[in-house]
Amino acid sequence: MDLPISLPLSPMLAKAVKTLPESGPDGDVLYEPKWDGFRCVVFRDGDEVELSSRGERPLTRYFPDLVEAVRRELPERCVVDGEIVMRSGSVLDFDLLQQRIHPAASRVKLLAEQIPASFVAFDLLAIGDESLMEVPFRERRERLARELSSAGAPIHVTRVTGSYTEARQWFDEFEGAGLDGVIVKPLDAPYQPDKRAMFKVKHERTADCVVAGFRWHKSGPIVGSLLLGLYADDGRLQHVGVSASFPMKRRAELVKELEPYRMEDLAGHPWAGWAQQTDATTDRMPGAVSRWTGKKDLSWVALRPELVVEVAYEHMQGDRFRHTARFRRWREDRTPQSCTYEQLEVPVAYDLDDILSGA
Repeated sequence: MDLPISLPLSPMLAKAVKTLPESGPDGDVLYEPKWDGFRCVVFRDGDEVELSSRGERPLTRYFPDLVEAVRRELPERCVVDGEIVMRSGSVLDFDLLQQRIHPAASRVKLLAEQIPASFVAFDLLAIGDESLMEVPFRERRERLARELSSAGAPIHVTRVTGSYTEARQWFDEFEGAGLDGVIVKPLDAPYQPDKRAMFKVKHERTADCVVAGFRWHKSGPIVGSLLLGLYADDGRLQHVGVSASFPMKRRAELVKELEPYRMEDLAGHPWAGWAQQTDATTDRMPGAVSRWTGKKDLSWVALRPELVVEVAYEHMQGDRFRHTARFRRWREDRTPQSCTYEQLEVPVAYDLDDILSGA
């Protein structure tokens, strides 16, 4: 490729803040919906196309449908920052994205034909022989809208607003379409790779969950993460995610706190059937191999499902937490059987097409 910006490139990142700012530290800001997908920087030089992930991993082989769309819809020579997303009905579906990360090319090809992906562009880093990295975001955004004005689906340009009131409305409403917050971008800022030069506001809620197991930390005999469960309508304890962010001292303390609940014999444990699991499943039970980290040790220690913990989470993806939940406190006053899906807040439905079309 012969572009003014070369691979690899780490995208600019956002710093989490609790409340939506009305202005940035250095002036005016622009607000965007926060898309829930794979961050991706697209490099196109004629027929050559590369899709690069946030961690600089190549995504090109997993999204042949987008490679063709880039050749068809984007300028001949450009570098565009954005997000790969997939949808199920009128909402985003992160699970469908993860299914694309598959070692078999034939499987990837089939999935690409059955459920194509989309790309939502939100920054223009280079066009032709011109690098825009040092150009203020206000100008990069104007150039993005102009250069992609004729692009069609599955390539989209994200919505933006300078209105704090409208951004607040987006934060409240767009979650129903699977989006998970609002991004705030300083208008005068250059593009800063791998720097948290933007801001993000994400949803946070709490839930009481059953602790039914834990994983050891990679550094040694201390707790790495707690395995969380909620009871479904059929009485089954569904694995919904993990809580993993603890100081090292706290990880050591948790070993002692969990010791009385450890089970040497898995007979009777609600997840006993997944104890020897080696393949990823739709339920993503403990032991399921991650498509991203297939060699990572995901073995776990079973606990009697008697402990209840309150955790903070951002939003649900299907029947589990989309991101790692954050430990808040033990709930000795709650019984495990009371930890059901009914306690979870369900966002109001919102049509994804209305967001993509700018309606």
